[in-house]
Amino acid sequence: MNKPTTWERIALLFAAVFVAMTVGAHDPGNSEVSNDPTGATETFKLNGKTNTQGAFFQSLGTNGRSCSTCHVADQAMSISPPQIQQRFERTRGGDPLFNAVDGANCANAKTSSEAAHSLLLSHGLIRIALAVPANAQFTVTAVHDPYGCALVPDSTGRTILSTYRRPLPSTNLRFLSTMMWDGRESPATSPLNSELSFASNLNADLTQQAKDAVSTHAQGTVVPTSAQLADIINFEMGLATAQVSDRFAGSLDARGALGGARNLVAEEYYPGINDVLGADPHGIALDESSMTLFAAWENGGISTGNEDKDDNDGRGPEGRRAARSDIAAGEVLFNTVPINITAVRGLNDSAALGSPATLKGTCTTCHDAPNVGNHSLPLPLDIGIAHTPLAGLENDPSIEKGLAQLDEPDLPVFLVSGCPIPFSGGQPVSFYTTDLGKGMISGLCRDLNRVKGPILRGLAARAPYFHNGAAATLLQAVNFYNQRFSMNLTEEQKRQLVAFLNSL
Repeated sequence: MNKPTTWERIALLFAAVFVAMTVGAHDPGNSEVSNDPTGATETFKLNGKTNTQGAFFQSLGTNGRSCSTCHVADQAMSISPPQIQQRFERTRGGDPLFNAVDGANCANAKTSSEAAHSLLLSHGLIRIALAVPANAQFTVTAVHDPYGCALVPDSTGRTILSTYRRPLPSTNLRFLSTMMWDGRESPATSPLNSELSFASNLNADLTQQAKDAVSTHAQGTVVPTSAQLADIINFEMGLATAQVSDRFAGSLDARGALGGARNLVAEEYYPGINDVLGADPHGIALDESSMTLFAAWENGGISTGNEDKDDNDGRGPEGRRAARSDIAAGEVLFNTVPINITAVRGLNDSAALGSPATLKGTCTTCHDAPNVGNHSLPLPLDIGIAHTPLAGLENDPSIEKGLAQLDEPDLPVFLVSGCPIPFSGGQPVSFYTTDLGKGMISGLCRDLNRVKGPILRGLAARAPYFHNGAAATLLQAVNFYNQRFSMNLTEEQKRQLVAFLNSL
């Protein structure tokens, strides 16, 4: 029998998706809807009702944690500070989430101490302990160590650096172009950059990530069985999460709009789709309008009739019309508003782009995957979030102005030395950072501070934002970009962008 071609496999995939959606549409157990600050988020389950006895929900380590400890459906399969604080108060710090191995600021913390868990409680940050690469092209020292464990030796003599990051959602995984903020679970042996190897490599990366999560976060002493690992991956790969309703606009799939998790399931994706650097494997040119969920709500094309399924919820047709108009306008801004991209590692130093001092772009330059919002090929960037707001330690005025818009956590600050900075004429320049990003994995100067952009669907349910939780709200995130990249947004435009992002 001949093997199916790539397009035949894609056709089979979408046929399976259609069947799953058709079956699930009549079974409320396949969909979990939860209220969030701006409406409701939906997690749709292609593989049927959740089996809470499955491996995702089992403690496979020694400290009582499971995958579900940090990946919760009503928080878009991540965790957020309000619910974290409730868990701490309810259990007096006894919930497995607060285990000191990484749920506290340092590993020697007392379980019941709120101060010792301040970063998790305030910004939803988990401590990631990484060894400074033995072959690092740079040297790193701690210049601000508020918790006493920024750089410490382990029992083997390695130097362990503490980095604090948000748990990424364990949903919408079929759109991933790399695993983890720093790409450490997507090694060169199984990259997510080829259409032909994507499915097998994604399975390999997710399997390894599950093993590593059990051994580190759950302090496991036994490797999960093949059956347990397969059960975890099957559960995660069956999840699609997106905002399904807005408290002002109503249903986000009404009147031709394509919001909600069920529509997300049907989105086309392959590595390189709509790539901003021109690497779409099918030779399709970049469409800067990568977000089209609410195109039906543009240009006044919104009926105010009473036939909407939620017309009688007290909002009234005019209020709903205005809210939908704002969401549609925000989507247009996301696709079109000019951004002056400067001093971004991964873009302004890109040989493929000619290393431009200024790159004219839009939000979709970095968020090019259609209706998903991450980058469709691995492209870790340093937009300045990992730089420090401490006085006198940042020499780029635009980054300094951007950071001033955020609710930055009090993180350790490191001095990195010995690397030529692409924006300093190639001369070695020391700089300050709170997160060395991919550089801590590769040891390479070119990877310092660079982290991936996450999938944007389900944003409203999983504040705070950015890898270090520095934006408490989406308005803060928009204000950061506005200052960092000289976008010159009006207050109305900011409001519309926030309305759109909350509807993803």
